[in-house]
Amino acid sequence: MLEQLERCRARGTFFVLGERVEATPAVARAAVEAGHEVQLHGYRHLRHSGLAEEEIELDTRAALDALAQVGVRPTRWRAPWGIATPASHRLTLVHWSIDTHDWRGDRALAMLARARRQLAPGAVVLMHDGLGPGAMRSGCENTVELLAPLIAAARARGLAPAAAVPTIPGGGVRSASPRSSSRADSELQPLGVAQ
Repeated sequence: MLEQLERCRARGTFFVLGERVEATPAVARAAVEAGHEVQLHGYRHLRHSGLAEEEIELDTRAALDALAQVGVRPTRWRAPWGIATPASHRLTLVHWSIDTHDWRGDRALAMLARARRQLAPGAVVLMHDGLGPGAMRSGCENTVELLAPLIAAARARGLAPAAAVPTIPGGGVRSASPRSSSRADSELQPLGVAQ
């Protein structure tokens, strides 16, 4: 994914899991070195609606520690499945506006057709560069294949792919739609688009 973003001369934001950063710290470092944002997703991929506040806090602290080990001090948090409790650690909650559903293994052209209709200033496109709970694919090739035509479609509308991700209005809690609330997340590649 990093290579494809470089070929497209585009930057994105990766919301990462701490356990994956610990397993492959070079990937997080490479994203930062390439000019992408690396932000907090969690330590493990846990559904916050099923956890006590103390459990969320422990997971968040572990993730922040893992990110600190690679020199990242996140300012944003995109909770697993988009289900969040009030943000702590002075992190700003973010959410997506376009879900590619790439975790299902959909073909790039089908994902592009759905996403293209929703491209607008400030849109945030949710894509996954890893496999997680509920993934219905064996790899992430479909997501990599989607990047170039999606970036081209955004640019054709006068939009510029950007790493910055809009926040949830009012900094409040936002739940994912029922279609996306029970699906896979791992490292995330939201691609913000700005005018």
